Amino acid sequence: MRAIAITLIALGLLGGEVIASPSVAQAVTINIQIGTNLSSGRPISCREGERRLRNRGFRDIVRRDCRGRFFVYRAWRGGQRFEIALDSRNGRVVDVRRIWRR
Repeated sequence: MRAIAITLIALGLLGGEVIASPSVAQAVTINIQIGTNLSSGRPISCREGERRLRNRGFRDIVRRDCRGRFFVYRAWRGGQRFEIALDSRNGRVVDVRRIWRR
């Protein structure tokens, strides 16, 4: 009886290792293009626009112009530099341009 209990416990432990194996990693692509709405149609501040771009995968974001209707930023993503313009009234992406290195 004791041998059967030990055998069942051992099988349970071995079976647990198979279940706990790690899953395969997958790349996640986040697209941003002209017309993408970043704030559900609500007005945004310059700081909020920067934060929302960071959440979309952009890094080293620099605020170029935060006056008027459009906020303009420069940022890196995937080894490339971009200039992005957001509409301050609704958070929509108005322009995305790739900037070549000099």
